[in-house]
Amino acid sequence: MAATATTDINFYFDPICPFAWMTSKWIRIVQAQRDYTVDWRFISLRLINAHLDYDSHFPPEYEAQHTAGLRLLRVASAAREQHGRAAIGPLYAAFGARILETAPEENRAPGWPGTPALAADALAEAGLPTALADFLDDTARDAEIQAESDEALALTGKDVGTPIVHFEPPDGVAFFGPVISRLPDEEQAAVLWDHVVALARFPGFAELKRSLREQPQLPSFGVPATRAGKVEDWHAGSRRLKQ
Repeated sequence: MAATATTDINFYFDPICPFAWMTSKWIRIVQAQRDYTVDWRFISLRLINAHLDYDSHFPPEYEAQHTAGLRLLRVASAAREQHGRAAIGPLYAAFGARILETAPEENRAPGWPGTPALAADALAEAGLPTALADFLDDTARDAEIQAESDEALALTGKDVGTPIVHFEPPDGVAFFGPVISRLPDEEQAAVLWDHVVALARFPGFAELKRSLREQPQLPSFGVPATRAGKVEDWHAGSRRLKQ
């Protein structure tokens, strides 16, 4: 899925990932300030972890949640095919608003985001036909999503998560994250962007990392913007139960 000549950023996302969502909100601030074009692309946590035994590697809800993300990416794939690449930014925003900007509910079963009702509501908000929700179970879309996931990992290596950001493709720098738990204000957003790009552009730079993360300031975690979230150890980037 080659970048267009006018693309400044390729942003690879899984709609279920809270940290991808936080980074995407920051990128949208930078995009508005710098007049960047963003191509919103796919990376599936379910597909890139397909070789792992979920029961032994992840908390119990992860497989259902990752599968929900894949289901929504199938819908996004169909939307992109039928309505163009410009449709994906608004659709991702509509997914995120419903999955991550809403308070947790006790009775929600794992995998709840991958339902036809949520997909249809998001499609309607994005100005797309709600009938595209029929593609939730279209496994024929998985080959395209896998190829785009592989494309993302080829830019950074495989020991990463989501999102992956590729600046000035095809030859510019690419990096995982940055993983942020708090949304910078408009001034901070530009400064953070410049520092991240400058660091990533150094040819010898490989990694700057810590596995301790605050829970993101998102309603889905019950963390308001007025306080920091609980610090957790996301070893291997995803709270895996073992390496």
